[in-house]
Amino acid sequence: MSQSYKSLKEDFVSNLSGGDIFEINLVTAVAPAAVLLWSVLQSRHVVFVPYGVAAFAIDFLLNVGAILLAITLYSRAPAVLNILLLLPAFLLYILTPLATGARRSSKPPRLPNGPPTEDSRNDELLPFPVRPFVTTYRGAMMVVTCIAILAVDFKVFPRRFAKVENWGTSLMDMGVGSFVFSAGVVAAKPILKDRMAGKPPKLGRRLWISARHSLPLLLLGLIRLYSVKGLDYAEHITEYGVHWNFFFTLALLPPFVAVFQSLFSLVPSYELLSLLLGSVYQGLLELTRLKAYILTAPRKDLLSKNREGVFSFLGYLAIFLAGQAAGQYLLPRRPIGSSPSKTAKAQRFRILARLAAWSVIWSSLLFLTTAYKYGLGFRVSRRLANLPYVLWVAAFNCTQIAMFCTIETLIFPTVYKATHRTAEAREGQKATSRILQAYNRNGLAIFLLANLLTGLVNLTVDTLSVRKEAATAILFGYIVTLTGVALALDSWNISIKV
Repeated sequence: MSQSYKSLKEDFVSNLSGGDIFEINLVTAVAPAAVLLWSVLQSRHVVFVPYGVAAFAIDFLLNVGAILLAITLYSRAPAVLNILLLLPAFLLYILTPLATGARRSSKPPRLPNGPPTEDSRNDELLPFPVRPFVTTYRGAMMVVTCIAILAVDFKVFPRRFAKVENWGTSLMDMGVGSFVFSAGVVAAKPILKDRMAGKPPKLGRRLWISARHSLPLLLLGLIRLYSVKGLDYAEHITEYGVHWNFFFTLALLPPFVAVFQSLFSLVPSYELLSLLLGSVYQGLLELTRLKAYILTAPRKDLLSKNREGVFSFLGYLAIFLAGQAAGQYLLPRRPIGSSPSKTAKAQRFRILARLAAWSVIWSSLLFLTTAYKYGLGFRVSRRLANLPYVLWVAAFNCTQIAMFCTIETLIFPTVYKATHRTAEAREGQKATSRILQAYNRNGLAIFLLANLLTGLVNLTVDTLSVRKEAATAILFGYIVTLTGVALALDSWNISIKV
């Protein structure tokens, strides 16, 4: 890559100030709006069973195409796109009855009288139920992330959506934090299993297990580092530093989380642990010269060259802990400490209530830390991953999950009302987009492929000179390819654990 073109590419993604949080919320609301329309089509007309070419086309247009439009051609009118999705969803929901199959499947299977047989015991509900809304949330997040990492290199992608230089909010800033938060949600499962077993592993054992998870990510980080330097690829130094990249951040999370598990006996709340870590880090930024060092220090040694990645890790760790906190009540059938006598409906509405409560709490704390008149007057910074950024990511993701959970609760109540494992799995499959399920199943592998394809496109196409129509076509072909790979892996029952 010539130095002049490399400089143009780097300037194209540098010194940006972001956009408004309300606009980011409006753009990202397209994902739940599309899922609502998908859900109504499935519950009213069973459009996606069987899953043929037509079903795939509709699934793709709703859960991938709508997101692509929201951040490109409809970026100036996301409200219009939301209306175009919500209006037919409401009309179909009100005017058309449930499909016959949906009505019939809502009835639990009848069991024979007498003592439980081996078959009936094998069909008992598991401690960790099917959660289609979690799959949908994580799948939609992956779709947005994969589209954005290539789209940012084209002019069809608004600059206000690209990562902010120092202070402000943007769609891609939220994407990075959401990736970490969603990883924290599912990382709560092994912790819950240990607590349910009553024999949590010792710190040494936890560190050994976490190291096994970290090594592949560390290797990916090194591969990315050497490929970027070797190809003289354009890079945004102030994002993570000279050598650091996002894979290194992900690689360091497991061992540090293993250490924080030991603190759970002292601070029995992952939300509080997240807040304490974020607050201590914010105190260091404000009361010492750390903030000035991260933003302005000359890059002389290894630490100063990678200061953004090293110190922002504290903020991402706080985000991961906030995600684990959400996973504590999202993943188990009955959260630890809840009454076993509560019905499935009561348990579901308890989840919704906790999601709503924490959405309000995180949002209120964000307001108190950022408001100039009534609060502390701090500004959001993804580069620092400071406390306001942590609170913004936590508030946004809890709200997103709450929306997906509400859609599932209203449209597919048979999922959480199922009384047997096979019925729950069957209803959960009906309530989940095949595409979003595929993205969720092999999320990190698909993300890695997206990075490789992004590099390939940037090395072969002058992205700064491409017209909007051609850029949209390239992005469409790119996301079709990613979706095809994700679906192929899912259909072949392949799960790539990175």
